[in-house]
Amino acid sequence: MIKVAIHGATGYTGFELVRLLIKHPAVELVALTSRKYAGSRIDEVFPALKGDCSLVCENVTPLVLGKKADIVFTALPHEASMKAVPDILMGGAKVVDLSADFRFRDEKVYAEWYQPHSASELLLEAVYGLPELYRDAIRGSRLVGNPGCYPTSVILAMAPLVWDQLIDLGTIIADSKSGVSGAGRGLSLATHFCEVNEGFKAYKVGEHRHTPEMEQELSSLAKKPVRISFTPHLVPMTRGILSTLYASLKPEVTPEKISESFHKFYRKAPFIRVLGSDTYPNTLHVRGTNYCDIGWKVDTRVNRVVVVSAIDNLTRGASGQAVCNMNLISGLDEETGLKNSVWQP
Repeated sequence: MIKVAIHGATGYTGFELVRLLIKHPAVELVALTSRKYAGSRIDEVFPALKGDCSLVCENVTPLVLGKKADIVFTALPHEASMKAVPDILMGGAKVVDLSADFRFRDEKVYAEWYQPHSASELLLEAVYGLPELYRDAIRGSRLVGNPGCYPTSVILAMAPLVWDQLIDLGTIIADSKSGVSGAGRGLSLATHFCEVNEGFKAYKVGEHRHTPEMEQELSSLAKKPVRISFTPHLVPMTRGILSTLYASLKPEVTPEKISESFHKFYRKAPFIRVLGSDTYPNTLHVRGTNYCDIGWKVDTRVNRVVVVSAIDNLTRGASGQAVCNMNLISGLDEETGLKNSVWQP
């Protein structure tokens, strides 16, 4: 059995990790940490776990945690992870980090959008944890930077078309809508029920810090710099992301070429459901799963493709993808413990 710990287990992504890992056939959950809830049982923090997990939350050092477990999930805020991960690795554990701290290859880009990096020596070692792009590299790694939720939905929607050079790279527009849980479990006026209910708004237009993450990966696929316009929106629902991507097609690109590109690129991707042309995903249908559903439409009138993707921001956009990365690191089939996952209230 793989001994697993969660560093920061009492946020929404921590709960999702516990939910998935307690049913994972190859995992023994050995430790959960929390400063706020140290000494409390996890099923007291999340009553939905009653009867399934009664581990007591601890407040232990990262080094101690690294000695307790084979793999540690760091579900901590940005900056807190970069301080903890070096000691966890020193303790002997491998790490899947759910913050942005190890997603970037360029320290300067990270510093521009977040803050200075205190463990930059690990950036070149860390693998970006999108299995559809980096499956083999993840298998041999000891540190994975789990992708952001918005970038997951955007990169997966665009990757085949960028790779096959079917679109004008200077025309990509990403329009995404997320449930409120994407803001985390901390109290905030912006996500207060009265501020969100019956409302629908854009935020951080043209300046959301997930933008450079998308550009990093699309540029890597294109083998040249890619810049996109990204606008996120907050939707009054708990979980889910629906992203709509727009791009102009290169001359003589047909609807058939678009369809062939998606089906070929994702032919060995168990968590991508290619819905096809004129069939569009719904966040309800991916709720609590690790799937990303993708559909599209070629608008021949304006020679543009419109791609729509749907994921659960807490599962495929965070914890489910993290478990998938753990599976690959551990030499397991990437579907282990995830294929039949469903949402629980």
